[in-house]
Amino acid sequence: MLAGPDRPRRLSRRVKTAGALRREDHRLQSLLKLSRGIDAFTRWTGKRLAWLILAAVVISAGNATIRKTLDISSNSWLELQWVLFSIVFLLCAPWTLLDNEHIRIDIINNALPKKARNVIDVVGHAFFLLPLCIVMMITGGPFFMRSYELNEQSGNAGGLPQWPTKSLIVIGFGFLFVQGISELIKRIAVMRGLIPDPHDTQVNAIEAEVEQIVEAIEKR
Repeated sequence: MLAGPDRPRRLSRRVKTAGALRREDHRLQSLLKLSRGIDAFTRWTGKRLAWLILAAVVISAGNATIRKTLDISSNSWLELQWVLFSIVFLLCAPWTLLDNEHIRIDIINNALPKKARNVIDVVGHAFFLLPLCIVMMITGGPFFMRSYELNEQSGNAGGLPQWPTKSLIVIGFGFLFVQGISELIKRIAVMRGLIPDPHDTQVNAIEAEVEQIVEAIEKR
């Protein structure tokens, strides 16, 4: 006898739940637009800064050649190589994250169900990557400001100023934080079925490679 009166209430709750889910999906679609903008900026920045590796190689080779042939060397050129590497390492890390190229234990990760991998990504980004970036920005800010106020210079004769390099910590982890937000948005959207997984092709390629390795080991 209670089933009759309860049925409209259950239907009402379902309608409200469906409406809430649609509103959440609409908000998530708006966030996906932000995510695409972040991804475009990250890829544009990464592709251009990656050329600094070539600049570092040219400077290193030129410095070594001059030192061997003319017996002339400069600490500023040596330190410039380190600065260029630091720029690429810190400011291209978001591009690496975008392309899912950061180190994983692929054999274990790819053996897990897709839902489990999605949950691991969401938890990893929300509770590890983003908090780490926040900590590094908070602690790196005063570290850079002290160096800037002192106009800190290199401890080596003829070296470069130190404060511009120290600013890369704050900038690099700031960029990584923003890209981490983008990855979190996309992973939630994938779990909600709003977009295809952008890394599906890459995961399938890795799985095929892992299977080949396992087969080769078994044949031995």
